[in-house]
Amino acid sequence: MENTLGLEIIEVVEQAAIASARWMGKGEKNIADQVAVEAMRERMNKIYMRGRIVIGEGERDDAPMLYIGEEVGICSRPDAKEFCNPEELIEIDIAVDPCEGTNLVAYGQPGAMSVLAISEKGGLFAAPDFYMKKLAAPPAAKGKVDINKSATENLKILAECLDLAVEDLVVVVMKRERHNDLIKEIREAGARVQLISDGDVSAALSCGFAGTNIHCLMGIGAAPEGVISAAAMRALGGHFQGQLVYDPEIVKTGLIGESKEANIERLKSMGIEDPDKVYDASELASGQTVLFAACGITSGNLIQGVRFFKGGARTQTLVISNQSRTVRFVDTIHMFDKSPKSLQLH
Repeated sequence: MENTLGLEIIEVVEQAAIASARWMGKGEKNIADQVAVEAMRERMNKIYMRGRIVIGEGERDDAPMLYIGEEVGICSRPDAKEFCNPEELIEIDIAVDPCEGTNLVAYGQPGAMSVLAISEKGGLFAAPDFYMKKLAAPPAAKGKVDINKSATENLKILAECLDLAVEDLVVVVMKRERHNDLIKEIREAGARVQLISDGDVSAALSCGFAGTNIHCLMGIGAAPEGVISAAAMRALGGHFQGQLVYDPEIVKTGLIGESKEANIERLKSMGIEDPDKVYDASELASGQTVLFAACGITSGNLIQGVRFFKGGARTQTLVISNQSRTVRFVDTIHMFDKSPKSLQLH
């Protein structure tokens, strides 16, 4: 899969990032998202595959494209029998977030990315458009920290695993009312808190790399993005756990249904019998092969954003594969004009 689709998925996130970056700083988060969706969908439909969106724009955004269940790729077309050989056909599940951090793009803030994860059919958890309690940590802490433990306990364990003082740890938490008690506990334990407005996929990823000065992600964010984060962290060997949140009183947004009881019934209808189950990365991204790609829209801790120049643009994409056990940073120059005056290599 990596050899067949590796370059293709890089181009998918690159095109989405370039489209969205043109709306950076213009205060139009919906348009920044829409153009990324359209660019991603257009490029995916040029790939020789039959893909199924298992994590998409979802019901919450009421997106007209890249919705959950949508089929993409050349071999998903009605006339696919004319040019797709069933013996060569690649069927994959795809999780996408064409513009992870729409507010970050709209207001020109760091850390927005275009992301996707792919695996063979059935290899990615089809998360409902709910919320998820998340815990991400570096590989050294894998299996040692636990989402069922308190933040104070996990910080002590994490400090021991990383041979750091608790006071040296930086924990990323989304700035939401529901996290007020969590933030207070982390600070009282002695660790430092980095608050973000959006983009917890980037925060989870940063936990997997030394030198980012981010050691942990805690708190509640969107479940679909949790699956994408899990795919990346599984390939990186980092720690990731997620637990679905179905009680509207906890998330305090009104976006996941009218009542706790109705949400439990909805989960059961999707085949989720235990709504309180804690999933690890290998359960959320269970496929034998998992590929993750993220292209920066605005520059962040790990990757640079799109930089336009006369006649073209430059992008940076992070590609992680559990198949080849590699992490690649792909620097690409896109030439829009036939004869650009400069390739802007600095």
